[in-house]
Amino acid sequence: MKSITINGSKRESVGKVATKALRNAGRVPCVLYGGGESYHFSAQELDFKKLVYTPNAHTVEIVLDDKTKINAILQDIQFHPLTDKILHVDFYQLFDDKEISMNIPVKIEGSAPGVLNSGGVLSINKRKLRVKSLPKNLPDFITVDISSLELGNKLYTSELQNDSYTILHPDNTVVCQVRTSRASIKEEDLEAEEAAESEVSSETPAKEGGESETKSEE
Repeated sequence: MKSITINGSKRESVGKVATKALRNAGRVPCVLYGGGESYHFSAQELDFKKLVYTPNAHTVEIVLDDKTKINAILQDIQFHPLTDKILHVDFYQLFDDKEISMNIPVKIEGSAPGVLNSGGVLSINKRKLRVKSLPKNLPDFITVDISSLELGNKLYTSELQNDSYTILHPDNTVVCQVRTSRASIKEEDLEAEEAAESEVSSETPAKEGGESETKSEE
């Protein structure tokens, strides 16, 4: 998995006044935990652009001002409710021999016959899947091949399991499926209505004709 570097400075104080001063200076208060001790530090808000505002998953290398380097993942992030500015970030430390859980984006590959040939619509139920593995085995994305999906077919997480990581969803979780489009449903309903009207209209003239013959005989 690709890694992004965050340069941090250890915080001397973690009080409200110091925290507000950091934010006013364009820095984000951060906490790193998961190891023997927690690290309180701050980083430039711009450094989080490639980590936060992207659909991709990344690990993080945190480089502190004393040259300490720590591998981690983004655990939690808080935004301002009005401005969407980053208020606080939590990181979780990684260890080479310890499994970690992480949300990994789904990457769709191929073309579904049910879409190309039958007018269906591809519905993606899960754009990210939570997996568990050693840090070295974390994938950048999970490839989902839809080239065999016909109209009405579904692809389940049980079809995506492998030896490098474990998908932390029930085996019957639907990742994507090919559904009948609304346009096709409306077209079928319209055809049914037209067929019904045609049957009624074909019966009506015969009945009226019979009545006219009777009247003429009288």
